[in-house]
Amino acid sequence: MDHIKGKYKVRDLKLADKGRMRIEWAESRMPVLMRLRKQYAESKPFKGFKITGCLHVTKETAVLIETLAICGAEVSWSGCNPLSTNDEVAAALALGGIEIYAWYGQNVEEFYWSIDRTIDKAPDTTLDDGADLIFTIHKRFPHLSDHIIGGSEETTTGVQRLRAMADDGKLLYPVYAVNDTETKWDFDNVYGTGQSTLDGILRASSVLLAGKNLVVAGYGHCGRGVAIRARGMGSNVIVTEVRPAAALKATLDGMRVMPMEEAARVGDVFVTATGMKDVIRGHHFELMKDDAIVCNTGHYDVELNLKELAEIATHQREIRADNREYTRQDGTKIYVLADGRLVNLAAAEGHPSEVMDMSFANQFMTHLHLIQSKKNGETLPRSVIDLPASVDEEIARLKLETMGLRIDTLTPEQQAYAIDYSAGT
Repeated sequence: MDHIKGKYKVRDLKLADKGRMRIEWAESRMPVLMRLRKQYAESKPFKGFKITGCLHVTKETAVLIETLAICGAEVSWSGCNPLSTNDEVAAALALGGIEIYAWYGQNVEEFYWSIDRTIDKAPDTTLDDGADLIFTIHKRFPHLSDHIIGGSEETTTGVQRLRAMADDGKLLYPVYAVNDTETKWDFDNVYGTGQSTLDGILRASSVLLAGKNLVVAGYGHCGRGVAIRARGMGSNVIVTEVRPAAALKATLDGMRVMPMEEAARVGDVFVTATGMKDVIRGHHFELMKDDAIVCNTGHYDVELNLKELAEIATHQREIRADNREYTRQDGTKIYVLADGRLVNLAAAEGHPSEVMDMSFANQFMTHLHLIQSKKNGETLPRSVIDLPASVDEEIARLKLETMGLRIDTLTPEQQAYAIDYSAGT
């Protein structure tokens, strides 16, 4: 483990060259973020400000980190999941002068130690995926909140918890819900999660998905993305839900809908995407067929109750990378991928660069807005805030431009008609 006090702790700096090539590959597929880098590199709007991040250390995240740094920010970073850090990318960032504490396979103590190191020097803004950084500041360093301008949150689970904290009057500084922007929610969550989850399943199991009953727990944006992609590969998709409207959407999209109690008996592959604990628990594991494959694509590893699975198993072993075999008392087997961690990052590389381009452009613009508000003397409410629709539209417009696509615009007459409430039939 390479470590220089106060600068970084990563697996091995010798991996940096490979990591740099990964980052360059991502840069070639993230034109919106690279355009923002070019636009603000000279003016350096982040100069004099520290941005502390806790987000998956992938090649795409590296493009965001280095863009923030090139545009003047002092950046300090840790991974937001013990199994999602790419050690090659982390090494490249460290060698490039970024303060980073991240390596694959951290235990709980190492995970929070890394977050603590990024907080050693008080951040001006925070950038989260899952809100562990924000929660750590609130629980252990609340005195720093007066210094923090604001933060941003990348994922559904984090936004939900932060809204609950704000509703309870406990949120100490403003946080922008980047996850809830259309150019994040409807692209990263649907197309990114859909493709990368199946990528993780295939890397960890190498099974044929065509013809198999694939059960998706949760039909939100992420679950819907998984279901659509799985159906496209020939799977018979079954959806389980607790929300009536979501179950109805799945039905009208052509998916079979049933309770997990029934799905557990017929499923071949299971994917949880709910953000809720104990979605698949001991009783469900007991009902599953021999050789069932189970994984999770939600942020936290609580959706599969692996403790209860272990209690009904007589033996377990890692049969291949990111694939643990549990043998039940009757000799039948269940295979759990990535130990219940988010399979798209633990067993694969995460979302494709093209969709993260928009998500991370949102992050860049959010922190630019936060720092500009500070410079302008504005005071933001201590709540979870939606990004202005104009930011969303600008990012979508830039993405279309980089793809060589053009769209129509409303004529002046049409613009007037859109708000003319006197117009009738």
